[in-house]
Amino acid sequence: MKSSIIFLLFFGLLTSSYSQKKPQKEEGKIDVISLPEIVIKKAGADFSVYIPDKNPDSNIKRIEEKFIAYDLGKDNEGYDEYLLVMQIKKGTLAATYDEKGKLIRVVENYKNVILPSQVIYSVYKKFPGWKIVNDKFLYTQEEGDIIKKQYNLKIKKNKDVRRLTVRPNGEIVKGL
Repeated sequence: MKSSIIFLLFFGLLTSSYSQKKPQKEEGKIDVISLPEIVIKKAGADFSVYIPDKNPDSNIKRIEEKFIAYDLGKDNEGYDEYLLVMQIKKGTLAATYDEKGKLIRVVENYKNVILPSQVIYSVYKKFPGWKIVNDKFLYTQEEGDIIKKQYNLKIKKNKDVRRLTVRPNGEIVKGL
């Protein structure tokens, strides 16, 4: 009797846990968590603002974290502009500071990175049977404003080769 009550109780809890309905996503859409911009430091009355990218490649995230943690200190004293360059195997991050230590510009250039699923989905949807053989990611900011954020892709099918420019949301800008 005791074991049958435990069995019914267990079975009742098990079936109620599967009764919850999960919301359906649109095809090709992925939930993206928006990250806030980061104020690196205050330079006088101005703020140095850097907006990290939401790229899925861990190498890019790692170099951006190192850049955010970098302390300019007194390295820029005596210069009108100060250039900081950080390199990894896949690319570079170059930042320009003014004489007060305010971040003016950041240019990131990477190759052969892990592409966002929206980019992959849109390319393979528009070009079925083609393969992505080469990619570059360009990300440019000036004083906290994103100027350029795009993927330059090289796709191939048999002996045909095309070059595409794709935005991170999957919109193909050039190469159709």
